[in-house]
Amino acid sequence: MKYNLMGLWRHVVLACALGLLALASPAMAQQKPRNVNVSQCYACHQPIQEFHAGSAHKSVNCVSCHGKLNEHNANASVRPTTDVNPAACGTCHKNQFDTAYQMNPKKKARHEKAHNAGPTPDPAFTKLMMPHGFTKEHAEPRSHAFMVIDQYIADRAFGGRFQPKDGWRWYADQKGGNLKTWDILVDKHPGEPHKAFKPGYAAAANPVCMSCKSQDHILDWAYMGDPVPGATFSRTSNVLDVAKAVNYAVNCFMCHDPHSAKPRVVRDALIDAITTRTDTLFHKDPHAAKIQVKELGLRGFTRKIATMDKYDMNLQCGQCHVEYNCNPGIDMATNEGVTMADRRTNHFPYVDVWNLGKHYNDLKFRDFRHGISGARLWKAQHPDVEVFYNSKHQIAGVQCNDCHMPKTKDKAGKTYTKHWVTSPRNYIKETCLSCHNDWNEKQAEYIIDVKKYRYYGKMRHIEFWLSRLIDKIEEARNLGVDAALIAESQEAHWETHIHWEWWGAANGAYFHNQDQAVDSMNFGMDIAQKMIAKLDKGMADLRAARLASGK
Repeated sequence: MKYNLMGLWRHVVLACALGLLALASPAMAQQKPRNVNVSQCYACHQPIQEFHAGSAHKSVNCVSCHGKLNEHNANASVRPTTDVNPAACGTCHKNQFDTAYQMNPKKKARHEKAHNAGPTPDPAFTKLMMPHGFTKEHAEPRSHAFMVIDQYIADRAFGGRFQPKDGWRWYADQKGGNLKTWDILVDKHPGEPHKAFKPGYAAAANPVCMSCKSQDHILDWAYMGDPVPGATFSRTSNVLDVAKAVNYAVNCFMCHDPHSAKPRVVRDALIDAITTRTDTLFHKDPHAAKIQVKELGLRGFTRKIATMDKYDMNLQCGQCHVEYNCNPGIDMATNEGVTMADRRTNHFPYVDVWNLGKHYNDLKFRDFRHGISGARLWKAQHPDVEVFYNSKHQIAGVQCNDCHMPKTKDKAGKTYTKHWVTSPRNYIKETCLSCHNDWNEKQAEYIIDVKKYRYYGKMRHIEFWLSRLIDKIEEARNLGVDAALIAESQEAHWETHIHWEWWGAANGAYFHNQDQAVDSMNFGMDIAQKMIAKLDKGMADLRAARLASGK
C-alpha cells in the first residue's frame, strides 16, 4: 500500500491550523467586540442620541470608544469603560493624530524663562516673583506631547517625586509621539504624602492645575471640580490620586465632540465664565461662535460641555492658552487663605490686561504676598487668547489655527488640518505667505524678529523699573516711612506687576498684539516711576524732619 506522505502532511497541518483557529476565536472576539445596538444605548443616554444620530459619526458604534458594554447593558450599575487615548481617534483620523504629537526639536526641555541666554532672557523673574512656586522652575513650553510629563517633573509641582524610568537621558533621546505618562515616569516615593523631597523643590500642584494638560478624568470630575457625592475627583482631592489617573496629554475630545464630531469646549471654568457673566472678551467678539451648553451628568453629579455652531479657536485654544486661577490664595476682604474648597481656585477672568486688575479686585483674590515689598500679587498663567482678541489679525477674522494649524496635503494629495500646534515660523509658506503674498520667507522672518526684539526690549525696561520700585519700598519701610505711604506703594507694585507679569506669561504676544503690549508695559513703567519719585520724596522729608529734630 502506497501512502502520499506530502498529502498526509498537508492534512495534518490543515487540521492543526483549524484547531488553533478554533481555540483562538474567543480571544479574537474579545479584541474585536461586536457592535452593540445603538438604540439600546440611546434609551438612557438621550443627549448622546441628539449628538450622534444623523451626525458625521453616526456610523461609529459605541464599541469604538467604550468597553464592557454587554456587562453594562445587563447591569446598569456596572459602568462601561471609556478609551481616552487619542490613538482611538487616530484609527480614522490618521493624519491629524500623527501630527498632533509631533516634537519641535527647537523647543528644549526645561529651558528656564529666567535663563540669561538667547533672545528672550528674563533675569529679573525670580526677584519679581519671590517666593511664588514658579521661582523653583518656570520653563518654556514644549510640544503638546510633553504637557503632562513636563508638569509632573517640574521642580515646583510634585517635589521631585516623579522621575523618568530611564533616567534624564530620556529627554535627549525622546522623539515625541502619543506619550503614555506612566510608561515613562515612576513614583520614587510611593506611600509618601505630597511634599517637597529635596531643597529647591516645591509641591504646588493641585487637581485643578492639571485640567488643561489632560481631560483623562473628565467622567470622574463634577462641574467646576465641586466636591460632590459620586464624583471620584474634585478640587479638594489628593492631587496624587488625580495625577496617577492621568496618562495622555491634550485629548482629542477636548475640542471635538466624539459623538457628533462637532467643535466643543469642556473646560468647566471657561463655560462658567461665558455663561454666568457678560463682561468677557467672548461677549464682545463679533466673530464668536454660538454656544449651546449641554448637561451630560448621568453619574449622580453635574457635568457640562458647550458645543458650537462653528470652530471658534479663541474658545477652544482658550481652554488652556488663557489666564486662569487654579491655586489657593489670599482673600482680600479677610486677608485669610483661600483653599481649594473655594470656587475661586477654578476661575477664568477672560478679560484683557486693562481689566484684569479690576476683575481680581472685584473677586477679592490674590495669589501670593511678595517676599520683599509685602504687596499682595497675582501670578498669571498664559493669557494668549486674551492678548489676541482685538488685535489686527483677530479683527480681520484670523483664528489661531490659521497660523498654528494650517491646512496641508498628505502624500496622497488629501487636504487635512495639520495638528502640530507650533510657531508659524515652521509654516511660513502655508501661513504668513498665504495672505502676505508680496513677501518671501526671509522677509516674513525679518518682520517677526523686528516685532520680537522691540517687545523684549520693553520687557527688560519694565523689569528694571519694577525691580527698582521693590527696592525703594524695602528701603522706605526700613527707614520707617509712614505706613500709609507703604500701603500706597504696595498698591502701585500690584498695578505695575500686572503690566509686566501679563506679558511675561503670555506666549507669542509680541506678534499676537504688539501694540497693546507696548502700551501696557509703558503704562506700568509710568506707575512705577511716579511711585519711586513719591517714595524718594517721602524718605527725603523723613530724613529732613529727623535732622531738624536732632534725632
